[in-house]
Amino acid sequence: MSLAQRLDAAFKEALRGKREVALSTLRMLRTAVRYREVDVKRPLAEPELQAVLATQVKQRREAAAEYTKAGRLDLAHREEEEATFLLSFLPPQLGPEELEAEIAAVIAEVGAQGPKDLGKVMKSAMARLAGRADGKAVQEIVRRRLGS
Repeated sequence: MSLAQRLDAAFKEALRGKREVALSTLRMLRTAVRYREVDVKRPLAEPELQAVLATQVKQRREAAAEYTKAGRLDLAHREEEEATFLLSFLPPQLGPEELEAEIAAVIAEVGAQGPKDLGKVMKSAMARLAGRADGKAVQEIVRRRLGS
């Protein structure tokens, strides 16, 4: 089953089950997908749909962090719940050890020597790890390995 079909099935299930968080999250996701489809003037392919989904997860996590800073733990909890729900549609995220190994392979592949090669490594790593790792975590590991 494709990602779009899984999202539609989850939406129908959330409607039937009256699951408020899932329903509102999927509605926001559908809106984001529609906006992206209007931008590119065609239906989204699977990788593009995953990218929209990953962006929504990132937005939820950033919002949760801001709510936590502001002392609004109720809203932060809701944002984390939405992010976790959205993550269930993405491919499994890589663990720290797997991520380190992948980045080490990318650095060797690109032939990076130091901090000046950060851009090349990030471009290659994000293409290779799309949807399976958070960009911020990838950047932290790349910076540490390149000594910047």
